[in-house]
Amino acid sequence: MVNRKELEPDSGPLAAYGARVRRLREDRGWTQEDLAERTRYSSKHISAVETGNRPSTLKFSGALDEAFGLTGADQSFDRECQQLRHGVLMEGFPEYVYQERKAVEIRLFEIGIIPGLLQTPEYARAVAAGSVARGATTAKPAAERVRVLAERQQILEREQPPMLFVVMDESCMRHLVGGPEVMAAQLDRLVELAARPYVVLQVAPFAIGERRSFNRPVTLATLPDRSVLLYVESQSQGHLERESGTVASMLTGYHQLAVESLSQTDTVAMIQEARKGML
Repeated sequence: MVNRKELEPDSGPLAAYGARVRRLREDRGWTQEDLAERTRYSSKHISAVETGNRPSTLKFSGALDEAFGLTGADQSFDRECQQLRHGVLMEGFPEYVYQERKAVEIRLFEIGIIPGLLQTPEYARAVAAGSVARGATTAKPAAERVRVLAERQQILEREQPPMLFVVMDESCMRHLVGGPEVMAAQLDRLVELAARPYVVLQVAPFAIGERRSFNRPVTLATLPDRSVLLYVESQSQGHLERESGTVASMLTGYHQLAVESLSQTDTVAMIQEARKGML
């Protein structure tokens, strides 16, 4: 297509929003003019939003939802626009969440807290409350993040869930979050998930020392075409990486980490032992 601008959805929330508009439009075989007619906005406006050069509005998002049949849906543009306006989701994260829904395999490594997909509602709310107490966020965005997490966790309840590989640093289960009762229920949840046929759960023990491959959380998502995406976060920004060399290097590091970590049987035993001291 002439003058087609390549999008970089992981460069920021506006870019991710615009890339999603283009993706859904092209999935339906619509031109920008077709979408303009359906939303009663100009094709120039559509183009500016798709390329991230113009922020969306709640009104325009509602028009998109009507055009795409997303009104009231969990993945509605209205909801995404509100999240953007209130700074609920970290830059780069909305695009990762979109890819996560399509993933056939997900590999996670986490330090300090239980990975989000495995958190109980009470644990997730305790983490959010801690962010509010520190002044890192306010109550409304924190509550919205908990809601978004609950939506993400639904992929584990699908008839054909993705294969989930999780390596947790030992600090995740030693770090008391929400008090003994909340933590005990969270550890019980880990044991329950480990029994599912599509979940592989391992702990990287403190004794692994310098053999631990990563010093920050890492997510690797395998899509249906077997391509792999890397998602990592800094303190204030998420980044989705598609470059094959970088992704391959991180995938190698993940496999090395898994080899050094406890087996699932030994992991469950460690979790159950930690659980005894909670209540």
